[in-house]
Amino acid sequence: MLYRVSFLIVVSLLIAELSAGELALKQTDTGYEVWIGNTLFVGYITDYEGAPIVYPIVGPTGKKMTRAFPMERGYESIQTDHPHQRSFWFAHGSINGLDFWNAFARPPATRFKIVHKRFAKAESDGQIAVFVAENDWVGNEQLLCRDVRTLRFSTSGDKRIIDFEITMIAEQDKVVFGDTKEGTFGIRVPEALAVDMRQGGRIVNAEGDVNGATWGKRSPWVNYHGVIDDEKVGIAILNHPSSFRFPTYWHVRGYGLFAANPFGVHEFDRLDNRQAGELTLSKGESFTLRYRVLFYAGEANISSAFKEYAEMP
Repeated sequence: MLYRVSFLIVVSLLIAELSAGELALKQTDTGYEVWIGNTLFVGYITDYEGAPIVYPIVGPTGKKMTRAFPMERGYESIQTDHPHQRSFWFAHGSINGLDFWNAFARPPATRFKIVHKRFAKAESDGQIAVFVAENDWVGNEQLLCRDVRTLRFSTSGDKRIIDFEITMIAEQDKVVFGDTKEGTFGIRVPEALAVDMRQGGRIVNAEGDVNGATWGKRSPWVNYHGVIDDEKVGIAILNHPSSFRFPTYWHVRGYGLFAANPFGVHEFDRLDNRQAGELTLSKGESFTLRYRVLFYAGEANISSAFKEYAEMP
């Protein structure tokens, strides 16, 4: 089912009374939208061809901050690679040997699904909008695990912020999250930002590594920035110190993949032990990952932003 961005008159009427910076949630037939005054910030789709995704994401300059393909195909996309890399998503390439990362490259995915069960919470006080979604991970018609994910939306100056927290809970007696680079928390950046497009895109991590040198490194944050329509913009992903296996490894590529992955240890560190990064859970056991994503215009002090985020409980 293709996502339909809804700019219906009724939506405008519902949010007309909001101030320019006030955040509101709007339930849709595909999930939720987050609005800043009369401006769409984010859409959350509970089921895009087998899994939840966040799309679209509109940055502070009014430009979309993730690649539109494959959600939108009515335009001539420059990049049509990796169709499973869908805007802003969470998946993993080996759960009990089943690949939930690449499963959606050739939809519809029938053997692998991340099934939305319910929204446990959805509210906004005008300054912060938040919802909690619960999902089942089903492979070969078996429930392997489930997740509880919290998405929290806010603004700070010219930054738009998404805090993403996910707890994965085992539903089998033995659930193995395998050691693979194919995962887990991902964003596909807009084509103009991708380093390989040679339009000024650049990747840098907290240690000062640049572009390809950031791949496979552990770091508390990575910043992917460049220019869209002559305006400087960027996306930074920060990893909270309380997150499982902080600081995370980064599966970030010049073609536009921007992913945090705490599991691909043997590939990232080039180890012979192919199980070096795997995690085995018994039924009921869990782990939690926490990230903050900043969408910003102009320049941003990511070190300072990380310090502020790291001090949050």
